[in-house]
Amino acid sequence: MISRPYWQKHIKDAWAHRSIIWLSGIRRAGKTHLCQALPDIEYFDCELPRVRHLLEDPESFFSQKHGKYLVLDEIHRLENPSEILKIGADHYSSTKIIATGSSILGASSKFKDTLTGRKTELWLTPMLLDESNYFGNTDIKHRLLFGGLPPFFMSKDLPEKDFQEWLDAYWAKDIQELFRLERRYSFLKFTELLLAQSGAIFEATRFAKLCEVSRTTIANYLSVLEATYVMTVVRPFSQHRATEIVSAPKVYGFDTGFICHCKGWINLRKEDLGTLWEHLVLNEIQGRLQLRQLQYWRDKRGHEIDFIFLKRHKQHPIAIECKWSAKEFDADNLKIFRGLYPEGKNYVVAQDVSQSYLKKYNDIDVLFVSLQDLIAALQRDG
Repeated sequence: MISRPYWQKHIKDAWAHRSIIWLSGIRRAGKTHLCQALPDIEYFDCELPRVRHLLEDPESFFSQKHGKYLVLDEIHRLENPSEILKIGADHYSSTKIIATGSSILGASSKFKDTLTGRKTELWLTPMLLDESNYFGNTDIKHRLLFGGLPPFFMSKDLPEKDFQEWLDAYWAKDIQELFRLERRYSFLKFTELLLAQSGAIFEATRFAKLCEVSRTTIANYLSVLEATYVMTVVRPFSQHRATEIVSAPKVYGFDTGFICHCKGWINLRKEDLGTLWEHLVLNEIQGRLQLRQLQYWRDKRGHEIDFIFLKRHKQHPIAIECKWSAKEFDADNLKIFRGLYPEGKNYVVAQDVSQSYLKKYNDIDVLFVSLQDLIAALQRDG
């Protein structure tokens, strides 16, 4: 079984503070294997009737598991999962529990209590870049084309049928069990269209026409996709409303492999690498920093900054530009942004930078960094 030390350490640290961990993430991101690889763990698959029967009497169940380490996998299959976790947290705190699910806790009516103050939330994203070592392939282009779900990444041939089967299972298991949406065709078409246009500015009306549903339904679909980690909604940063985009978000798909699949790409051209690198940077920030609050900046003349990092309300905005190659960077957009917001650090994160270096553009300092160094800098700055 493949070890994932970064995530295992996260779990160990979380248990040091609270007895309940809510481990969420997209289907097949590796939640089950990660949990089963933990030392001294007892694993319970809540899809099994036998396990659901055991948990009908949570007091009896937990009283027999004093001081142990438990995994309650796919806990949303239980009738009242939040009640069981609340009992475990309040009355059996010496027992350490990981509960797994494919959505944000509380996104579905199944969870009547979000367990505020009782649990630590951990979001298992698709593979982090340096995890490719553990899965036997360090070719970054392979990671971009095959994606970051371990079974897909480890496939010898491009798993095109598996991508489609995943989407079908996502509808049948996650969507129907948690949200009970109707109109399978419209929902999946919307999902595939968003993946194919990942990273673009979102216009609900356009998707409503293509998917033959109302604009309100499209907004509901997007909230479900966001709650189940299939899409990340990146909202605009703005303090000068007259000149900037203030409301239109950009929407990013969860995985580069699925983006390539929905675009119909089976080989990567040089011009494809930049947008996929941007998605990989986003995934790394989300996984390493465990946040979804990134923003982007764009003015009404089309000047744009890929990501704005602003962890605290009064912090100066940190500008992040993503480039496959450092030589592709043009400082014009950054100069316009810093004309409005002169304070704040500027990073260009590029695939071909191994050693950080500083360049000046007029009076603007720009630090060129690797992805690893960007994460370290954001952890310090945040």
